[in-house]
Amino acid sequence: MVFRRLVGVFGVQGACVLCLGLVMAVAAGVPGTRAASQMTGAGSEGGIRVSAARVAGDDTRTRFIADLSEGVVYSVSGLADPYRIIIDLPEVQFDLERETGATGRGLVSAWRYGLFAPGKSRVVLDMSGPVKIDKSFVLPPVDGQPARLVIDFVKSTRASFEVDFAREERPDPGQADEAHGKGDRMAVAPPQSGRPVIVLDPGHGGIDSGATGHKGTLEKAVVLDFASVLKRKLEQEGLYDVHLTRTSDTFIPLRKRVEMARALDAKLFISIHADSAPQSYVRGATVYTLSERASDRVAAALAERENSSDVLAGVDLTEEPGDVADILIDLTRRETKNFSIFLSRAIVGELRSAIRLIKNPQRSAGFRVLKAHDVPSVLVELGYLSNKHDETLLTSPEWRERTTDAIAAAIGRFFRPQLAKGGE
Repeated sequence: MVFRRLVGVFGVQGACVLCLGLVMAVAAGVPGTRAASQMTGAGSEGGIRVSAARVAGDDTRTRFIADLSEGVVYSVSGLADPYRIIIDLPEVQFDLERETGATGRGLVSAWRYGLFAPGKSRVVLDMSGPVKIDKSFVLPPVDGQPARLVIDFVKSTRASFEVDFAREERPDPGQADEAHGKGDRMAVAPPQSGRPVIVLDPGHGGIDSGATGHKGTLEKAVVLDFASVLKRKLEQEGLYDVHLTRTSDTFIPLRKRVEMARALDAKLFISIHADSAPQSYVRGATVYTLSERASDRVAAALAERENSSDVLAGVDLTEEPGDVADILIDLTRRETKNFSIFLSRAIVGELRSAIRLIKNPQRSAGFRVLKAHDVPSVLVELGYLSNKHDETLLTSPEWRERTTDAIAAAIGRFFRPQLAKGGE
């Protein structure tokens, strides 16, 4: 409405100049560390849409451009090691081609996007080195042209980058509001039913898509569908309280997934994935437990990829809590490890007669998502999206039914002594 009035007084060109000047003035008031502006425009009832995005320029100056259905409030922050620029937006719909962001240009080597948390989307730009924001602004929609978010980057130094993106200027909403000690729990009330709590963790989500199959199948979608079916089957037995770490296409930091299991006083945590392998002939399911020393090179490589999930999503890990040297915790960890190995054997035993397994299906590595010292935890790789046959199976309802039946049976074997004791 305001823009229309300006057009009536100054004409379209004059109104654009006035709006642009106001936006750039706001952006200039917070150089580098955090730029924000708000514009209104012709939106849609379906929410804000990003219809196109691209990078242009060279190794000296690079521009990121996003076309939107309306203007947005946004913030920009940065992380080093590796260098990343993070653009936080309200929840938007990305109507982009699947390959968008796979390759970059100039100072941007690649970039990715997605839902980061409920009500919030994120774009993460991988930078070739330290950069400085030269200017950033939003252009309003004019004469059939979309609103446009523009951010210009120029080369910088590490010292300058650290000053421009000082930690205290960019609190990360993906992290907890306060640190949790070894005995703390998140503010989630454990169920009071007396039934064992199981937490199913569909890997990846939101900005972190995980692996992608030959047909475009996304790991984050496959594992969410699988976990939802498994949750339904377990709940039908009436013996467990079952929770998912995510129920939608939302990013959840690895530490938060572990905290959720501990907050719910879970008796079991199962992380579900469908990875890719360098060799397309590799296929079959695998069950992993936690180990500081990986059982083999394949397990080590997989753990490294999965542990980089937070880095890919632009989460700052500089304040990740270290391992607590506590005798009681060490004893608990040993007992938990034994339970985890027992569960791993049970799942492999049931899956062996239901689906194809990889050679040596029981493996171990240092997965961060399995590090709850008091919750038996395993990571199940359902198969490899890099293998065409596995990709077909992973999207098959029949295969999903058979595989969830097998894992539900393994969980029943795991809890049988506890449930039998409770019925005495």
